[in-house]
Amino acid sequence: MLSYQHHYHAGNPADVHKHAALAWMLAYLTAKPKPLSYIETHAGRGLYDLADAAALRTGEAAQGIGRMESALSADHPYRLRLDATRAAHGATAYPGSPLIAALSLRPGDSLHLAEMHPGEHARLCETLGPHGAHIRREDGFGMARALCPPTPRRGLLLCDPSYEVKADYDRIPGHFARINRVWNVGTLVLWYPILGSGAHAAMLDTLARAFPGALRHEIRFPPVRAGHRMTGSGLFVVNPPYGLAEQTARLSHAFAAPG
Repeated sequence: MLSYQHHYHAGNPADVHKHAALAWMLAYLTAKPKPLSYIETHAGRGLYDLADAAALRTGEAAQGIGRMESALSADHPYRLRLDATRAAHGATAYPGSPLIAALSLRPGDSLHLAEMHPGEHARLCETLGPHGAHIRREDGFGMARALCPPTPRRGLLLCDPSYEVKADYDRIPGHFARINRVWNVGTLVLWYPILGSGAHAAMLDTLARAFPGALRHEIRFPPVRAGHRMTGSGLFVVNPPYGLAEQTARLSHAFAAPG
């Protein structure tokens, strides 16, 4: 259950898809003066070095951020978060979603993160502790259920599991339904992998029936290395911020452009 290590995959095409959309959503939400809550159920370590041995071994970042960064405008919120991370941590530093959130939020906003893996949790505390994050080493869905509805009530939840536990595909629709019942104004964001096996399909069908107004966006890409089973990345967003459909359409064009 705790074998997944994201530093082998940081900066890959799925990360670029997820992080570009997340950075835009947070920029949109923070443009209004009302405070907000950010909740993340599977946080990871928050900060990665794309020059370390794990990242270089897979080479996935070269196919993701290495190819895609220049396709986004210099003032895109994701590019701004990348620039801030590199300025603080070095040229090969890469922000995970918790750090993107921390760099996006303002005084008065709240940041809640869960990470079960002991090593990843320790690194998350090192990176995000100085940002005032509330960090728990516990099941992220349990944290979300305990917090919701959060204070402030306005906000966003990101669910980004590794799907290492195959039962996640079956359980996630129920988790989203329970959270939405008590926090019907919250933006709920689910990332999922697109696999040749189609393991995600039944989960998405269930979610679509439960949330007919949600936004679903997918991008496709060739396997980043031999034997890699992921051929795309998906986002399912309940209560999507206004304008997100147009922003994700721009991401599709950026991924389709020659690299």
